[in-house]
Amino acid sequence: MHSEASVPGPRVTRHSVRGQVLEALRAALVDGDLAPGEIYSGPALGERFGVSATPVREAMQQLALEGAVECLPNRGFRVIGRTARELAELAEVRALLEVPVMLRLARTAPAAAWTALRPAAAATTAAAAEGDLPGYAEADRAFHRAVLALAGNAQLVQVAEDLHRRAQWPAPDRPRVRRADLIADAAEHSALLEALIAQDLPVVESLVREHFTGAVDAPGAVA
Repeated sequence: MHSEASVPGPRVTRHSVRGQVLEALRAALVDGDLAPGEIYSGPALGERFGVSATPVREAMQQLALEGAVECLPNRGFRVIGRTARELAELAEVRALLEVPVMLRLARTAPAAAWTALRPAAAATTAAAAEGDLPGYAEADRAFHRAVLALAGNAQLVQVAEDLHRRAQWPAPDRPRVRRADLIADAAEHSALLEALIAQDLPVVESLVREHFTGAVDAPGAVA
């Protein structure tokens, strides 16, 4: 294990330093730049981002609360490795939570509400086309968050967001998600949205179940 492992990324220069560092670290987790099992020190990461160690430590403490890293006193933070089983379990819980809600919304939400989500679906398509894994992960969560927000339950949105973020962290032995996989996943979003706009309930149910079944069968996929 390397105590001073570095992570590539842009230097942070704008205000709201802690928030920027947190988002940069989250992106590094998704992209694999923060490797499972590695130990990273606050000062080393702070130097890389051009900030003091304090906002890095604060951001890492938030990631510890989210289950992404563990704190090692006087050493730094170790990235927690997800097993394929753990990722499959996360995907299964997400399906149990989100599928019934999406199917209920398909019967109750007006077409105009779904039409308003086209930009969110387009954002996933754009990120996929670029092969931008961290960008896709963020756009993917935003799309699912916007869909679930239609249910009017803030607690549901928060719990689903946390599960979704955890499910996007890669397992140590899982190959990097390919650009083709991102494009296929984004296409599912667009197809689902168009079926919702058309209020084609049989197609909606098929697409929703297929989308989450794929995440369960291929744990760690960005779904």
